[in-house]
Formats: sequence, C-alpha cells, structure tokens
Amino acid sequence: MAASTHTVTNQAPPLVGYDVFAADRALVEAVDRHLDPQLLDEAREELSALGRTSGSAQVQEWGALANENPPKLRTHDRYGNRIDEVDFHPSWHRLLGKGVSAGLTAAWSRPGGHLRRAAGFVIWTQAEAGNGCPLSMTHAAVPALRADPALAAEWEPRLTSTIYDQELRPADRKAGVLFGMGMTEKQGGSDVRANTTEARPLAEDGTYELTGHKWFCSAPMSDGFLVLAQAPGGLTCFLVPRVLADGTRNVFRIQRLKDKLGNRSNASSEVEFDGTWARRVGDEGRGVRTIIEMVAATRLDCVLGSASLMRQAVAQAIHHSTYREAFGGRLLDKPLMRNVLADLALESEAATTLAMRLAAAYDDGSEQERAFLRLAVPAAKYWVTKRCTPVAVEALECLGGNGYVEESGMPRLLRESPLNSIWEGAGNVQALDVLRALQREPEALDAYLREVGQARGADHRLDGAIKNLLAELADLDGIEARARRLVERIALVLQGSLLVRYAPPEVADAFCASRLGGDWGTAFGTLPHSLDLATVVERARPVS
Repeated sequence: MAASTHTVTNQAPPLVGYDVFAADRALVEAVDRHLDPQLLDEAREELSALGRTSGSAQVQEWGALANENPPKLRTHDRYGNRIDEVDFHPSWHRLLGKGVSAGLTAAWSRPGGHLRRAAGFVIWTQAEAGNGCPLSMTHAAVPALRADPALAAEWEPRLTSTIYDQELRPADRKAGVLFGMGMTEKQGGSDVRANTTEARPLAEDGTYELTGHKWFCSAPMSDGFLVLAQAPGGLTCFLVPRVLADGTRNVFRIQRLKDKLGNRSNASSEVEFDGTWARRVGDEGRGVRTIIEMVAATRLDCVLGSASLMRQAVAQAIHHSTYREAFGGRLLDKPLMRNVLADLALESEAATTLAMRLAAAYDDGSEQERAFLRLAVPAAKYWVTKRCTPVAVEALECLGGNGYVEESGMPRLLRESPLNSIWEGAGNVQALDVLRALQREPEALDAYLREVGQARGADHRLDGAIKNLLAELADLDGIEARARRLVERIALVLQGSLLVRYAPPEVADAFCASRLGGDWGTAFGTLPHSLDLATVVERARPVS
C-alpha cells in the first residue's frame, strides 16, 4: 500500500484520447464555412480520423520521443566514404509518414485541397511541430516548380503523393518524395540577393554546377531542394536532387546540424555545394520571382503552425483549469483565471479563423483572392506568429509549476513558439513586404478593404478601427519607421472583421472591445469584466 503522503489528488488527468479536430469549435466551423458542401462529409470524416490519431496516447508519445532523441548527422560511413546522412528516431519517421499519408503534401491535387490540408496541418502539428517543416517545404515546392512545366510534370506527382519513402535513391524510383529549401547564406541572411553561391552552366541545356555554402538548409534528409544561386544572368532558382539519376549521390555535404532553441526533432543544417549538379527552375536572373510562390505558401504554414501551437497551449491551460481546484473551487470558475483563459482563447480563435480564411483564398484562386493574399499573408504572418510566444508563456503559467516541468509538454510548446516568427522572414521582412504590396499593387489594398468592408456597420469599434486604419494609410510620411504598427492594425482589423461575421457574439464582442476598442491592459487576463467570459472559455474547452 502506498504511503498516505504519496496519494495523488487534485491533479488534472492527461489531455489524451480525444479528437483534436472535433474538440476545436473554431476550426470545425471554419471547415464547414469555407468548404464546398459536397466535400464536407468526406472532409469531416478524414479530419476527425486525423484528430483522433493526433490526440492519441501513442502519437503524443511519438512526439515526445522524437524531441528527446534529436537527429544525428553521419558524414561518413565506417569505411570512410562520404555519405552525409541524417539519422532520425523511429518516432520521427512514424510522424512524418502519417503526415504524408494524411495528405499534408497533397493540397494541389484535390478539390478544396488547401483548406483541407490547412485544417489537417493545424491538427497534426499539435502532436509534434517539427515534422511540419518537411511537410511544408514539400507542399510549397509545387508552385515554384510550375515555372518550368516539364519539371513540374516530372516532380509534382511525387511531391503530392501520399506515400512516404524514407530511403535515399533516385526520385524516379520512388512513389513519393520530400523537398527542402536552401536560400539563406551567412553573409546575407534575409537579403538573398547578396548570395554568393555560384552556378556555372554545363553542356546540357538547363543544367548547372553549383559551388557555395548555405547557412540554413531545411530538411536535409529530403530527396530534392530548391536553392538560389548566382548564374551568369543573375540570381536564379535551381532544383538540386539528393541522388542523381544513375544512383550516385549528388555533392551535398552537410557540414553540421544546427543546435536550435526548439524544433528539436527536425534537422536544420549547413550544407556545402562543390560541383553539385542542378537543374534551373525558371529563367536566369528571375530566382526571387520563381521561388516567391514557395515562400508565400510556407508563410501561410507559419500562420497555421502558430495557430496550431496556440490552440494546443490554450487547450492544455483550459483542460488543467477544468480539473484543478484551489481556494475552494475549480480554477476554471475563478473570475480572474476565467479572464486569463478567455483572453487566451480569443487570441487562439482569431488566429485559427484568419489562417483558414487565407487557406480558402488559395482554393478560390481568383484574381481578387490572389490580390487579397498578397497583402493578407505577410500581415498575418507578422502578427499571428508574434502572438504565439506570449500565448505559450501565459498558458504555461496557468499550469503553475507543473507547466514549467518538461513532462507537461508546455516547455516544448514554449521553445517552439518563436520559430514561425523567424522562419521565412522575421517581423521586419514581413512588415516591409506589406509596404511593398501597398505601394506597388493597389489591387491588394482594394481586395483587403473589400474583405473587411463586409463587416462594416456590425460593430462600432470595428468601424472605428477601419476609419483609423484608412487615416494611417493616407499618411505616407515616415511609413517605414511605423510599418510594424501599421501591419499590426491591418491584421487586427482583418481578424476583427472575420470574427464579427463568423464567430459567436460573445467572442466577437470581447475581441472588438479589447483588441480594437482599447478596453484592455498590457497582459492577458485584462478583458473588461462585464463581458460574457464564461461562454468564451467554454467554447474553447477541448471536449469532443
């Protein structure tokens, strides 16, 4: 018999064995709202199946094991031959294989594919965020390759396959492949035009030999990579296969794996090209324009990834507060804790609602929606990813000391939380990109204003925020120095307009009062006390 001092009481049970999709009302409603009704039954069944898998004890264990056993680099085999391979824990392969089989790289090949994939990405990366990188890169490579129809015809069926094949061999002998990307160099960072990797044309048309060093190369175990290098005609995009058609390894020297703050299960690397064979994608000198569609798709995945992480953090905080008692009652019922949880829930729902609206715009594909995405994606990437870390910190605090312990899983969420803000261009890059869209593509602002204008007249605080935003846009004096403030307002107004149109009144009221009306403090848990916060919290509680 256990000693009485070891009797466990007043501890929340694990949040496990539940349907991650069905438990997320905001996500379910977004799928219902944006997806073709003829596809809904199939999509709901598919997403619930993935949700049950993501919420299972087995998959949660896979996520923990993949992070506790990070990838290891093997530069040579036992005989001294250069192999440049990365070894992963079996749990990593299970996670990545399930993500591929769930269609998280197949958005381009089926109706409603982007919305369905976006929902799946939010569901699956709650179990483990690291495998989201190769899933994202592989998905996003498709639009870049379409700059060369012949390359697209060759590679797209493999990229959109639902078969995961981890072996390194020629791509034409594989049913499915993964892609990575290498743009950043140590001397240039976000300024990719400063890249120094050289591309020398070979005798065969469209083929080159690359020489250079990439400071960050994602997913180095992949079958192919899109990279930027300086060709005779300027900065150009290239496809670098990991294994050549004759079965020999391409020159792809992995110098080291990055020792990162978070995202520990995923390999990020430095690689050296030295006579590396490559195929040109698009025209010489058009590298940025060629790869920009890939960048836009991965930026949306940054928004989705942050929405996923926020949802899991908030779900854990509300779940804990539902079962934990203090000072004579459940934490969930304490007015101050309820305020904190409601505030976190608002941030999470606003992120999810915006992310899914962007995914739906990709499926629509009209000129107006493409113009809307041109402004909305970098604005959302800037704002949603920046809100992720404060949410993770506050949600961890809701668990008290338990949240600071690795076993809770909250420290892993916290370490992961800054990544999406940095990946694919940090905050200033996104803010400047929004300015470029405003200055060079007036149709982008028109599309954005049409979108937010659909909610005009529904909430006086939203109307006031739209008016103030228009005043800011009319004043171009010193616009770069205040770009972050402007982009923040663009994102908040868009989130507010979506919630006013689609969320329950309690959610929209609380968001507009705090984020747009100024009735808010500088920390979470400072919402107006007169709001219906209990309903907001109950809506976000992970019960399925």
